[in-house]
Amino acid sequence: MTIYHDDEQDKLITDLRTGEEESFTQNTADKIGIPYQDLTGLSINTDALRLVDEQTAKKAEMAAYAMVGKKLDIAVKSPTNETAISELSRLEGLGYQTNLFMVSKRSLDKAWGRYADISASEVSRGGLLDISDAALQEIAANVHINDDVKTRLADIFEKKDNHEISQIMETIFGSAIALKSSDVHLEPEETFVRLRLREDGVLQEIIQMDPALYGRLLNRVKFISGMKLSNSEIAQDGRFTIIYKGTEIEVRVAVAPGAYQESIVLRILNPEGLAVDFEKLGIEPKLFKIFEREIAKPNGMILTTGPTGSGKTTTLYSFLKKIYDPEIKIITIEDPIEYHLPGITQEQVSHDKGFDFLAGLRAALRQDPDVIMVGEIRDKETATIAINASLTGHMVFSTLHTNSAAGTIPRLLDLGIQPGILAAALTVSIGQRMTRKLCPVCKKETPLSAEKTAVLRRIIKHAEDIGKDYKSYNITSDMAFVTYEPVGCDQCNNGFKGRIGLFEAILTDDVIANIMTKTPPPTDREVKRAAEHQGIFTMIEDGVIKILTGVTSFDEIQSIVDLSDDVDADGAGSSPYQGEVARDGIERDGGVKTSVKHSDPSASQSLGTSPYKGEDVGHGEEISLLVDYLKLLESMDHTNNSVGISDKIARAQHMILSILENTPNLESLFGTTNPSVAVKSQIESLVNDLHDLEIEQQKNPSMSVAEKLGTIRSTIENMTREVV
Repeated sequence: MTIYHDDEQDKLITDLRTGEEESFTQNTADKIGIPYQDLTGLSINTDALRLVDEQTAKKAEMAAYAMVGKKLDIAVKSPTNETAISELSRLEGLGYQTNLFMVSKRSLDKAWGRYADISASEVSRGGLLDISDAALQEIAANVHINDDVKTRLADIFEKKDNHEISQIMETIFGSAIALKSSDVHLEPEETFVRLRLREDGVLQEIIQMDPALYGRLLNRVKFISGMKLSNSEIAQDGRFTIIYKGTEIEVRVAVAPGAYQESIVLRILNPEGLAVDFEKLGIEPKLFKIFEREIAKPNGMILTTGPTGSGKTTTLYSFLKKIYDPEIKIITIEDPIEYHLPGITQEQVSHDKGFDFLAGLRAALRQDPDVIMVGEIRDKETATIAINASLTGHMVFSTLHTNSAAGTIPRLLDLGIQPGILAAALTVSIGQRMTRKLCPVCKKETPLSAEKTAVLRRIIKHAEDIGKDYKSYNITSDMAFVTYEPVGCDQCNNGFKGRIGLFEAILTDDVIANIMTKTPPPTDREVKRAAEHQGIFTMIEDGVIKILTGVTSFDEIQSIVDLSDDVDADGAGSSPYQGEVARDGIERDGGVKTSVKHSDPSASQSLGTSPYKGEDVGHGEEISLLVDYLKLLESMDHTNNSVGISDKIARAQHMILSILENTPNLESLFGTTNPSVAVKSQIESLVNDLHDLEIEQQKNPSMSVAEKLGTIRSTIENMTREVV
């Protein structure tokens, strides 16, 4: 008989119980059809483990223990645990492919034990700054204003323990998430380093730290961003990722040399900041209906304009979310991809690999998309391809760096886009800014000075004179104004909380298409005045609405847009383009008369000299685009001739007239020996045919015009057989 000592007996009993538990677990797994796993001999991947915080994991009796890319192995004690089911659904919603394994309590204890090994801020070499999700959530829940951040950081500086750098980073990012900060700025001075957060578009100073402590923080940031630690003489860029509530938040890092130490700017690309619904952008109701109508169209081009940080990308994302449908294919080309949109193909620009916006757009068009979003139009080539896409049946969204909606047209003409082509392609030009909203808790009513009151009255009076509808907001130029100012409380910073958009737009109607083709090309101010008849509020007029409805303050709007710039000194109350075509069919503009057969402004073009004369502007390509556009109109008429396409026929007239106006050598262009005057006469005849067709369509939109369009297209193709 074998005699066991007490400790040996205890070990034997433990082993027997362990064996029984594993056997029971394995048998149960076999019965319900889930693979069995014993974790005691496996290594636990902490990157996987931290996807579920410790408290939730223990409640769910589960552990994520292995991960390759988006493939995630998860151990569960019971697959029917409701918390476990909820967590699995959450992880799958984040794009993870989950593989389930059944394990014993002993295996789970082994996995859970690794939570203790996850430091408050652990760095992996994959560019991932893994901050405890629970710690981030705790900070985000308890930080409401800048003073909360300052207090936390001051406590860390005072303690000076071994983990202070990790705690500082944890506090900075948790606070930035809580306060919805877009950027973190660390700026060294001679005796201190300033920490500032950009909140609602404005930098706010938080605290000053010791330069020696900052040196350690700088090295940590450079290391996780993939920068060279030893090189402090040049500017460096990098990036890393933090995970918050299972969502990856990318941080773009820029380090630049300075007089004392290198400065750091951390741009936080938090998807939550961009996940704004179309209805919540702050768009004025009339303009909202216009946007709603225009983004739903099957083809065209919509451009948003404004400086960096004006919310252009957020607006485009909200458009895409609004129109998304499983039956259409949407492709975006972005730099960077700031927010992942479900069901939409998103392509990341990579300049190092030669995949810029132009290459991305070309690649996207080969993927048979219905809708394309191009992050930015920077050059003629990208603009040309985007316009071509809009003319051949695609809806194109993009951004352009101009100061206003009116600046879109001069900018594209300056890039070399021909007026007629632009008139046919461009649907809407949007200008926007972001303004801070007053805190609803602490804002206070404040009387305006006489000077500010006069500014508002002048803006409103000008808008009233040209027919804009301020009355729907109960606003008139002679009313007593009620305005509000920021105060500041424990619910906000400096009296503001959140931001809202200021918007303006210009539709490419006949008047706007007409001014595009004028010589010399129109200025921003001329385009703006030509669009006044559309009755859409400018950003300044939209700002006035937000001042007088208590959304924001006078000074805040004045800091975003120049309120003194809205009323032209030489043109208050009238537009030189309203009624510019008389009933006799003679267009009058500054004393110059041009006779045309018809009085419609969409076809009233000057056939005089062109600023492009003598330049190689690719008219052969434009004729190809014109032919493609006419084919598109034929197809649209065949598909649904109950809607009517008179406005699009007018655009075709503009394209032809623009080519005719801007081409000095018609014989060469059309590959013919006929004299230029004969070619011009033939083209004018086609324009008149299109005009007659447009009138017929206006009278009877359901009338089919595909056959007549085909005849016009064939005539152009025969004329340009040697060119196209």
